[in-house]
Amino acid sequence: MAGTSGSGKTTLARRVGEVLDIPHVDIDGLFHGPNWVPRESFVDDVEAFTSQPSWATEWQYSSVRGLLADRADLVLWLDLPRSTVMRQVIGRTLRRRLRRVELWNGNYEPPLSAFFTDPDHIVRWAWRTHHKTALRIASLRERRPELAVVRLPSRAAVARWRDGPLLAATEERPAPAGPASS
Repeated sequence: MAGTSGSGKTTLARRVGEVLDIPHVDIDGLFHGPNWVPRESFVDDVEAFTSQPSWATEWQYSSVRGLLADRADLVLWLDLPRSTVMRQVIGRTLRRRLRRVELWNGNYEPPLSAFFTDPDHIVRWAWRTHHKTALRIASLRERRPELAVVRLPSRAAVARWRDGPLLAATEERPAPAGPASS
């Protein structure tokens, strides 16, 4: 799943994994170690899970974006308007902070005041980097013109894809072989 922070990549990747019965790996959980320190094993971990026949994850982190692109069969691009993304990332950040939701490896959203003091606060990051996914997708299309990229420009388009082609893909998969009956 490609998109800016807060666009819904993880939610959709998790759903793809569930529907297709393939592993979903939350790439943030591999990247962030305790105290938000990047994990040294991150690239090796991504190498390991992408060597499986099927997987779903988020297309982020420059150190592995190329590897993910090389091994992907499909990229879903959540190209949502900035206003939608901001509403989603602000709501998610507030919920996580107020409910003290553990994110990855003992990390929590920082105090709300960090929005004013941390230039890389997730809300500020989402605002500042919103335009970059389109540039990355353009480069990806040059690098791998055969790779299918599905652009989903709205929440409605995401829902249509989730409830249409994604569910249809489960109908195309062969049923598991069972005992023969006479």
